[in-house]
Amino acid sequence: MSVASSNVETRERYHPRVDTNLLVRVLINGRAVAAKARDLSMAGVYLAGDPTLGRNRLALSIPLPDDREVVVQCRVRRRDADGVAVEFEQVDWEDLFALARYLHPRLPEE
Repeated sequence: MSVASSNVETRERYHPRVDTNLLVRVLINGRAVAAKARDLSMAGVYLAGDPTLGRNRLALSIPLPDDREVVVQCRVRRRDADGVAVEFEQVDWEDLFALARYLHPRLPEE
């Protein structure tokens, strides 16, 4: 018996993820909730636990060491038992460059 592979969705990530332990702030309705980022990419972040207060859209403040604080609007893409994956909606150029400066030296070598 064969299993049809068309039912299985495999998505390759366009932006590689980098393990991190950054402390970020989830900004919802004027409140700031501290959260730990488990991994980060140019497109989003995975937060430990679920600090989103059940929201599907939120803002994140990501203080990058020795660089700027990136503030970005996000959309929740997935909730798991141990955390929540959020995707950046729109990142300005200066914040993109700051993310690249943080991520580049931490990317695995091929």
